[in-house]
Amino acid sequence: MSTSTKSRPKAKTPTRLLRVEAGRAFPRSDQVATEEPLEIRLWADRGWGEVRRLAVTLRTPGHDFELAAGFLLAEGLVRSREEIYRISYCTEVGEAQRYNVVNVLLYSTRLPPLEHLERHFYTTSACGVCGRAGLEALRLRHHPLEDGFVVPAELIAGLPQRLRARQALFEATGGLHAAALFDAEGNLLALREDVGRHNAMDKLLGFALLEGRLPLKEALVLVSGRASYELAQKALAAGVPILAAISAPSSLAVELARRFNLTLIGFLREAFNIYAAPERVRVSRKGGEVPLQSGTRP
Repeated sequence: MSTSTKSRPKAKTPTRLLRVEAGRAFPRSDQVATEEPLEIRLWADRGWGEVRRLAVTLRTPGHDFELAAGFLLAEGLVRSREEIYRISYCTEVGEAQRYNVVNVLLYSTRLPPLEHLERHFYTTSACGVCGRAGLEALRLRHHPLEDGFVVPAELIAGLPQRLRARQALFEATGGLHAAALFDAEGNLLALREDVGRHNAMDKLLGFALLEGRLPLKEALVLVSGRASYELAQKALAAGVPILAAISAPSSLAVELARRFNLTLIGFLREAFNIYAAPERVRVSRKGGEVPLQSGTRP
């Protein structure tokens, strides 16, 4: 009888392909980004109380506990690491799914309200979770972000190059989104990659939560794709004052940013656009560097 067990899934999966060039096909070896389901279960009373199945997401394996913690933070189910007793893989499922189910055990004897998650949603790596709380519901959980954090425009313009230089998985597979956390001097504090942009952000915010870094009021986040409403919502939940994206923002992301004083930057390359709260960006002018004023707000 075989006693072998399923190994932990890797972030990259080897594959074979045919490369077609100039009408000729050549066999090649390659690596693609792994995509597997992850189920998140929430337990009350350190695992002795009520349990609920929160979500199933398609993700790239790795930093699974951070993903679960970041998801809970973004949905308003926890606010600090002190609320979490333990995060672990589930040992009660079959061996084949052992690393695809995560248990989050809370200290609280009761689970937090889950009405906004009552729809039995399934999270894909592409579109995130459907049925998220609307802008009006966010007002019940969050206040506008405080002013005070200001960074030079030149520093922001140089972040994409720093991000790309550290995207090891993207370099190997060409198929991953990234979310990166930088401090006021442009130092990279953390980088997370995933087939889903929302998962990458959850992993990054879960890192900050579990490391006791929240709120991230003196840091900025850069995402490798577009800035969607969901990503702006997650940044707000973590207290991130500046969210920058390599690509475009959505209309709802712009609306959220303006309501909650979140500096939203899009099309970040050598130049960039500021869609909300430009006061946090210092630009060079005659006589020295000054922040953009509210009169220039889009």
